[in-house]
Amino acid sequence: MASPTFEMFSRILRPRPRFSPFRFGSILLLCALGGLGGCDEGAPGKSGGGEGASTAPASSESARDVILITLDTLRADALGFEESPWSTPTPWMERVAREGRRFTFAHAHNTVTLPSHANLLTGLYPFEHGVRENTGFILGSDVPTAASVLADAGFATGAFVSAYTLDSRYGLDRGFEVYDDQLSSTALFQVGERRGDVAVERALAWWRSESSRRRFLWLHLFDPHAPYEAPPEHAARFDEPYRGEVAAVDAFLEALEPELVAGGGERPLLVITADHGEALGDHGELTHGVFAYQSTLRVPLILWGPGVDAGVDDRLARHIDVLPTLLEGAGVPAPKPVGAAPSGHSLLASPPSDVTSYFECLGPALERGWAPLRGLIRGRHKFIDLPLPELYDLEADPGELTNLVDGERRLYRELEGLMPPMSAWPPARGDIDPEEAARLRSLGYLADSAAVRDRYGPDDDPKRLIGLDALIHEFSGAFAAGAYAQAEGLARQLVAKRPSMPVGHTQLAHALLAQGRRTDAVEVMLGAQRQGWASPGLKRQLALTLAEVGRAGEALPLLEGLRGDLDAESAYAQVLRELGRVQEAQAVLLQLLEREPGHAASWERLSTVALDLGDAASAAVHARRALELEGGRAVSLNNLGVARLLGGDADGAFEAWQQALAVDPTAYDTLYNLGMQAARLGRRDLAVSSLRRFLDEATAERYAGDRPKARAVLRQLGG
Repeated sequence: MASPTFEMFSRILRPRPRFSPFRFGSILLLCALGGLGGCDEGAPGKSGGGEGASTAPASSESARDVILITLDTLRADALGFEESPWSTPTPWMERVAREGRRFTFAHAHNTVTLPSHANLLTGLYPFEHGVRENTGFILGSDVPTAASVLADAGFATGAFVSAYTLDSRYGLDRGFEVYDDQLSSTALFQVGERRGDVAVERALAWWRSESSRRRFLWLHLFDPHAPYEAPPEHAARFDEPYRGEVAAVDAFLEALEPELVAGGGERPLLVITADHGEALGDHGELTHGVFAYQSTLRVPLILWGPGVDAGVDDRLARHIDVLPTLLEGAGVPAPKPVGAAPSGHSLLASPPSDVTSYFECLGPALERGWAPLRGLIRGRHKFIDLPLPELYDLEADPGELTNLVDGERRLYRELEGLMPPMSAWPPARGDIDPEEAARLRSLGYLADSAAVRDRYGPDDDPKRLIGLDALIHEFSGAFAAGAYAQAEGLARQLVAKRPSMPVGHTQLAHALLAQGRRTDAVEVMLGAQRQGWASPGLKRQLALTLAEVGRAGEALPLLEGLRGDLDAESAYAQVLRELGRVQEAQAVLLQLLEREPGHAASWERLSTVALDLGDAASAAVHARRALELEGGRAVSLNNLGVARLLGGDADGAFEAWQQALAVDPTAYDTLYNLGMQAARLGRRDLAVSSLRRFLDEATAERYAGDRPKARAVLRQLGG
């Protein structure tokens, strides 16, 4: 049967702008197509050495391979050698611990991934190297790391990380010859994490390829992080999904065994630890990043290899001790510091007396406006500095159930006096672009900003606000599952309970936009803006949504106030385009990309502008550049499809659109393009399935002008 003809679709119209929630600027192709003494957080010159730091090459007699394995979100009591409700059989790590040295009282200094790894790789406290949270912070180029020191000493250096939180954009890649942060098999389908066995396999391939040189390998596995989705063979063994993830990690690591003893040569020094633990409900915290109790602050730490005395070690060990341990194990001297000297000491040597360990958890303060959490451990006592301070005897009370502040005032004051001054608040924090925020949200992390204050009271203490954290987690789960009405209800509860917290307004706007209720979302965002509760990210979203609903004139002043923010400047170009000022939009984007050629969102918007100007070839080039920088951009794939179709490559267009829908099934502009062009070119089955889904799912408010056209074509196709 011949396919129907559609004269009404025979002309390619100029593409008009379309917006997807939080994926801005899509084209809809129309019908035609150590001790803390002296540490000062705010003191200048504390950023660590860089220029002037030097490291002597390692001699062939003393140098040996070193391996650092970091396991994300692994509680210290989740491994098989500890007795706890979370203890899980981990035969490989248990054997390594028996043959090596296991530290029973090891601690992180942060309870989120990025700063914790910065501590490990630099040997510095977070206030010394400057990375304080997962978002808005990049390790400075002047701070020596394990990789930069060992690379200068002639080592091959390779890192294999398994989550977007450790993407090379955050600066931990410096010094690594290979920094493998590709989280899927193709750049077009990049996701937020990858399974541990894939990371292990890639790390082993690199290790074998560098067998002629001394090597430093950093291997990071993300699997125990929420949501807990262990491989079926491990998940079936346990009632708690988290334990299945722990067992899977141990099984993945067992593949390293042959290489650790290969060839009968000298074994490498192996260090295994976690970046932080997981609360799993302790003290009301579901995951991590709010409190710093032992369930999230204490970590496993195992040393194995040459120079390691086997046994159990109960002294206070810290993440800042890992760098000096790696360097001693490698036979490489520490660099001469310029600025802050590493505060840690090698765990292969005798410990100094009276060791203390600083820790902090600043995410809730920076992102929610709650009080910042800081503290320290000395001996077996732990002090938590909050508006409602806490003091615990960890030996007598490992669950931290009895606060000793009132009964031990002298000790409380003594430990309070050892705290480094909070002399630089808030810490300098950079911009968080929308794509970065979306990827981190997919991993369960907030990526927002809140106003910080000089003083916080008891009502700002996280202990009194932990119920809001549960609501935030519930929202994330509902939103990820597509239950947008439920997510809206949860966000409204957040706003009602703490109106000054920007994240509630941001989540409510997300839920409304996901339902296609742009007018309602605008009112929510305008209300937050009027009250001073809108974060920079929400202001950008407000401006773009105003433009989308025909109020672009109101959007420009919002973005003018954010100039200097890369993402705001890019959004400014988008609003200019919406106002019909396409040449001006192009000029803004070109200037921005001249300064920041790695800004993927601006390449994407430039591809949209090129389509506006009828330059399909340039549009394709710009879209591909955006995809090279950040795979998995549905809007770029949509634009690439439009450009290919305008260039006469229908098959290539369909391929790009189908890839876009694989990345983002809610890319309804792309779905419309695919259905309408499949109909025009006689691909009936593809047209019918695409247009049916478009009509079933695309919201009436947002697609009011397109739904009747799609319905008419579907009728002509007999679908």
